[in-house]
Amino acid sequence: MPLTAGGPLTVVPSCDLGLLGARDGAPVEYTWVLPSIAPLLLPWLVILGLLALKSNRRPAAWLIWLPLTGVMAMSCIPQMLPSGTDGLLDAIAALAFGLSAVWLLSNYLRRTRRLATFFCVLLTLAAFTALAFIASQGGSRLEVDTLQIGIVAAIGALFSTLTLSLGGWLCRRRYHPLALYPWLAVSLAIVWLGAALPFFLYAVSSSGGKIPWSEFFIPVLAVAAGNFVLLLPFLILSSANPFFRERLQALLNAKPDAPPIIPNADLKA
Repeated sequence: MPLTAGGPLTVVPSCDLGLLGARDGAPVEYTWVLPSIAPLLLPWLVILGLLALKSNRRPAAWLIWLPLTGVMAMSCIPQMLPSGTDGLLDAIAALAFGLSAVWLLSNYLRRTRRLATFFCVLLTLAAFTALAFIASQGGSRLEVDTLQIGIVAAIGALFSTLTLSLGGWLCRRRYHPLALYPWLAVSLAIVWLGAALPFFLYAVSSSGGKIPWSEFFIPVLAVAAGNFVLLLPFLILSSANPFFRERLQALLNAKPDAPPIIPNADLKA
């Protein structure tokens, strides 16, 4: 059981005995209690620690709680995802913590070369995402489904970083906030589709061309849309607040906004 779940459970032993008897045994009721809340608090404490950095000691930096808590609240909505995909909510929450850390550390991650900035952002996002994901699982679950969700979170961290890097290429001469949003959405769709294309081609060759395109690519586009929705609150915060606008420009390696030019005549007494 993950640390994010709790309550009454019903355990039913099952075995296929053929003609010898019933497959299911008597149900056993058990109440699962969270062993400790400390791992769940760890990602929140990490964000608090980042807010204590000298570069973040200002009221505007605390606005990072808006996109983070918004994503966390959205991930707690019952039946937000189709049945059988609830584990993706843990990946979404972990990525939200990772993005919050990246936004707070962006001044330290920016490098002269874009490739160096890309790797700094990727390592930071992957590290904080992994920390939040492991904390949500208690650090002891090694089941196949948990590893699969962890891989999805890792891929989301990679593609989010790659998309921001592509956004930086758009803003290499000047920061274009109005063009950035659709550019990132299209970039995410292209990246996710490009990653899924080899698997689609293999599936088509193995099945003799019987796999419909829609059944394969519509879920991929849905994941890409979800990735963009995850980035969107942080982008909106960066557009609305000058402090985080500078942080986004650092992530994009974009040139800072030029200060207004004051005519010499206005300087005369």
